Amino acid sequence: MYRFSKGIRRPMLPFIDLAAQQSRLRDRIDAAIGEVLDGGAYILGPAVGQFEQELAAFCGAGHAVSCANGTDALLLALMALEVKAGDAVFVPSFTFAATAEIVPCLGAVPYFVDIDPTTFNMDPESLKRCIEKAARDGMPLKAIIPVDLFGLPADMNAIESIARENGMAIVCDTAQGFGGRYHGRIAGAMGDLATTSFFPAKPLGCYGDGGALTTSDDKLADRLRSLRNHGAGSDKYDNIHIGMNSRLDSIQAAILSVKLSVFEEEIEKRQEIAARYAERLAETVTVPTVPDGLTSTWAQYTVRLPDGADRPGVQASLRDAGVPTAIYYPIPLHQQTAYRHWPHDPAGMVATDEAAQSVLALPMHPYLEAADQDRIADALKGALAA
Repeated sequence: MYRFSKGIRRPMLPFIDLAAQQSRLRDRIDAAIGEVLDGGAYILGPAVGQFEQELAAFCGAGHAVSCANGTDALLLALMALEVKAGDAVFVPSFTFAATAEIVPCLGAVPYFVDIDPTTFNMDPESLKRCIEKAARDGMPLKAIIPVDLFGLPADMNAIESIARENGMAIVCDTAQGFGGRYHGRIAGAMGDLATTSFFPAKPLGCYGDGGALTTSDDKLADRLRSLRNHGAGSDKYDNIHIGMNSRLDSIQAAILSVKLSVFEEEIEKRQEIAARYAERLAETVTVPTVPDGLTSTWAQYTVRLPDGADRPGVQASLRDAGVPTAIYYPIPLHQQTAYRHWPHDPAGMVATDEAAQSVLALPMHPYLEAADQDRIADALKGALAA
C-alpha cells in the first residue's frame, strides 16, 4: 500500500505495512472477533485465557498475564516485586520513556545506564558503575530493567550474573524483542519477569493497546493476576492488594491469537529482510550487528550514518524519494526535561549520546519486497552522496 507525500509525486512506502498483514489474516481475524461478539465476554473472557496460554507456550514461560498496555506491564512488574519509595532501579537511557517513567511512579529512583555502542543494549560495565554509585548513595538495590532494543535481546548472561551478585530482580523489557533468541532461550522467558507491548507497530501487535507479562514464578503470576484487576482476591469485593485496572480486551486477545499463529514465520521473514539490507548497505552505513547465538525480531532496522552526515538532510532526501525514516531515539532519557535530574553512569553516557546523534531507522516489516529494499538502499546511497 502506498500513499503520496505532500508536494511530490513519488509514492511513499509504508514504514511498517500493517495493511499487508491484515489482508493476509483478515478472514481469520474477522472470525475470531465474531466469536467474541457472539460469546459476549468482552473483559477477561475465554479469548484472553486462550491467548495467555498460547503466549506462555510460545516463549517457554510458565505463565503469561495480559494487561492493558506495555507501560502497565512494566508498572505491574515493579508492583509485583514490591518496589517501593527510595529503591534504586537501573534502566538504559537509550530507550522509550515508558521503561523509566514507571520507576518514579512508585517513588523509586531510576539510574540511567549507558549502552554498548554495537548492540545499543545495556552495557554491563556501565551497569556495574551505576550500581556502585547507587550503593555509595545509600540506595537499596532493587531491580534491573534491560531492554531488548530494536528486537535484539540484551546481554542476559552478564546482567544475570550482576543481578545475582547484588541481590536484585530482573524485569526484561521485551516490548520490541519478544520472541528473540538468546543462546537457546527465548525473550519472554528470561529474568524474574518479562514484559511486552502489543502496540500495533510492534512485531506482535494488536489493533489497539495491549500488553503482557511472562514469568515462571507461580507466586508472581498469582500476584500479577490480582494486581491487574484492582488487587482482587477470591472474593470479588475482598481486594487483597492495592492494584490497578489493567485488563486486555477479549477482542484484542482474539486478534493476537491469530497473529501469534504466524509470528514465528514473520520473524523468519524479518531475518531475510535484515540480511538483504546488510548486503545492500554494508559499504554505505554501519549496519546492525547481531552477536553469535542471538536472533533479533527486528522491530526496527536501525543504521548509523557516517560521521559528519547531515541526518536531517538525508531524511529530507529520502522523504522526497518516497522513503520514510524515523529516529529512535533523538533525545536520550538522561537529557530529557523530566528525567535529567536523575542519576546516571558517573563515567558519562558517551555511547548513548553518540547513538542519539547518528542513528536512522529504515522501513522494516515482514512483507517488505526485495524491489522496495533496492529502492530504499539506492535512495540512501544517493542521499549520502549528495
